[in-house]
Amino acid sequence: MEQQTSFEKAHAMVEHIFRALLPEHGLMIREAQIMLCHEMLDTLFEGKIALCDAGVGIGKTHAYLAACLLWQRFCPVHLPGTVVISTSSVALQRAIVSEYIPFLSRVLLQAGILEYPICAVVRKGKERFVCEARLAERMAQVRTKTNISRRQAASLRILEKTYDLDEAPGLSGFDRRHVCVPPMCPRNCTMRDFCRYQQYLRESRGAEVVIQICNHNYLLADAVHRQQELRPLLKEHHVLVVDEAHKLPEAARQIYSRSVSWEDMRGVCEALRRERFVSISERLAEKQAVLMASLSRLEHQQEETSVAFELTPERTRALDATIACLRQTAVQLAPYLPGWLLHQLEGMGDTLELFRNQDPWYVLYIQYSHSGTPALCAASRETPVQLARALWASGRPAILTSGTLATGGNFARAEQMLGLEQCGRTKKFVALSPFDYERNCLLYIPKDMPDSRIGTEAEHLARRIEELIIATHGHALVLFTSYSLMGEVHTHLQNRLPFPLLEAWRNGHQAVRLFKNLSNAVLFAAGPCWEGMDFPGDMVSLLVIARLPFPVPDPVSEAERKQYHSLQEYIRAVVLPDMQSKLRQGFGRAIRTETDTCVVAVLDRRAAEGQRYHAAVLEALPKCRLSDSLEDVARFIRERKTLEYFQQ
Repeated sequence: MEQQTSFEKAHAMVEHIFRALLPEHGLMIREAQIMLCHEMLDTLFEGKIALCDAGVGIGKTHAYLAACLLWQRFCPVHLPGTVVISTSSVALQRAIVSEYIPFLSRVLLQAGILEYPICAVVRKGKERFVCEARLAERMAQVRTKTNISRRQAASLRILEKTYDLDEAPGLSGFDRRHVCVPPMCPRNCTMRDFCRYQQYLRESRGAEVVIQICNHNYLLADAVHRQQELRPLLKEHHVLVVDEAHKLPEAARQIYSRSVSWEDMRGVCEALRRERFVSISERLAEKQAVLMASLSRLEHQQEETSVAFELTPERTRALDATIACLRQTAVQLAPYLPGWLLHQLEGMGDTLELFRNQDPWYVLYIQYSHSGTPALCAASRETPVQLARALWASGRPAILTSGTLATGGNFARAEQMLGLEQCGRTKKFVALSPFDYERNCLLYIPKDMPDSRIGTEAEHLARRIEELIIATHGHALVLFTSYSLMGEVHTHLQNRLPFPLLEAWRNGHQAVRLFKNLSNAVLFAAGPCWEGMDFPGDMVSLLVIARLPFPVPDPVSEAERKQYHSLQEYIRAVVLPDMQSKLRQGFGRAIRTETDTCVVAVLDRRAAEGQRYHAAVLEALPKCRLSDSLEDVARFIRERKTLEYFQQ
């Protein structure tokens, strides 16, 4: 009876928080958000796993934070009250710990719902923090060198005030590697007692910490530690929240896969050289150079790509020689090497043996970087099973939320990738966006786009994009699925537009910042700009999707395809849901607030009315006005925008 009373009190508190307290502090009442919080609270009390598809503007972060805080207050006292929140992006982690939690803490303290301020901590890998000894050594080097730039020296000096490397803007990759906490901290370190990283670890494990925030990789690394009965990375917890849950399978694939790259090999050789085993380092470097040469890509391969690994006689000889050298080095130097380096030598040998033995439990392939540098990658064929064992078998209640968990009207693809197909504890909930898309968004899908297979695709795309940009007076974000096509279209449009034209390449943060500072620019982007970027207001009044974002075939997807009886079944079960998920992520860049208005243009011929994927596109997106007329685009912008918009 007491449990039921606590349950009812918690749900009554949800109503009070979202209908009275938060509106008093400037937030809107959103029925979908309140329903979402009730569902999440039910999940925690029932010990279940909730898949929550929450549309843009729902306010899911406040919903799950409120549910977790109320569960902590009313849960049985014998359970550990700590909550872990796992996200994909650093930006969201920062927002949770510096904006969402302080705001809720202040509101709930004033209302008497909480007795103490919420104590939360961001948990990250040691490579994200500064080592006192290594920083002191690097600063001594900087003071004696004349070729150190002022900016580089200033970035290093910031680390004397903060131990978080992410808070030192402008810090070079070289300096990050040389001042970060090493893989193994020496127990006899003279700075250990006043080391800020060690102090951070002690505070993170303190009794007052009730919320731990980490990324998906750190969450899974903690699970691996627990499975191997090693010291956990995270403080003991009872509740798990996975935000940006659509990114969890990708993180699991990284954790449960193994790889050896040219950079890994070079790093091991450099570490041996620093330990003064120069001749051994040179011998190993020779073996590795022969192996890398056997993996060189074909001349016609230009972009980043991956190809299935084939064991040729040349590669067999190179693998045998490299593995033997790694094993011999590990045995010979075991008494003299630090533990982390010895572990790296052994792990590299184990990974190369997967390729030498053609291990059937892994998908074996070669990943080539943009510059052509190869890496041997072994992707586990059982990632969903491993994910289920690591996270869901524990019995903890969990909330998984994202804006793209449901595709094609169901959660089947998400359950498959997350390892939840056989789990009997799952429940699903869809919270639709509160935005008025039918009034504020026009979906433009022309019928006259050419087939993408013809050689003049870039020219046709450029012409249509130019027409759209003129019609909307700039304020445009153009999303591409390939950097090569983006470059071709950009070349066609250079010096043809009356608005600033920017390109965001692989590390395009500067271009994105410049786009946000300009009043009516045009940004061409690919890769990470499909999600996670926030462009509120009139900044993006035209969103162009140049091609439907179908997944690019690779050895891993080819291995998955073989699990289906036919290609059509594979397309229905995997290819279409993955495309719809990515399309929804891209569409989410268009409207970020209740008052935003935007034209979304899909310029892929396959999306047009009567074509193969028209229904799938409409099914993936919120219900909007649909048009194939450029005149409608210009009219929509004229009707929805103020005079100031056209004067920018």
